Amino acid sequence: VQLQAFGGGLVQAGGSLRLSCVASGSIFSINNMGWYRQAPGKQRELVARITSGGMTNYADSVKGRFTISRDNAKNTVYLQMNSLKPEDTAVYYCNADVKPRFGRPPVDSWGQGTLVTVSS
Repeated sequence: VQLQAFGGGLVQAGGSLRLSCVASGSIFSINNMGWYRQAPGKQRELVARITSGGMTNYADSVKGRFTISRDNAKNTVYLQMNSLKPEDTAVYYCNADVKPRFGRPPVDSWGQGTLVTVSS
């Protein structure tokens, strides 16, 4: 199982970016999917998470600005980021709780990370 993230880049404060993350491989189903971020010198933190049924939760710092969504048919999770602030600058990682095919044990999968830089 592999996760590949897309969509990072450089944006000015107040701007928007949309991140995407596609899961591929021998996948039977995916439970939770989410986005985490890690800023320089800081620990990785949860940004947003979404269940297979569409229930979401967000870090307080991004509520009202970021929206997480998913397309179960495409094994893809998205993060729409609006009103970006310099403090949103970080490497963003996608995560998925994957149930592989053929009865294999569940896998906690991580993407490679995509850098988001917000300039002031």
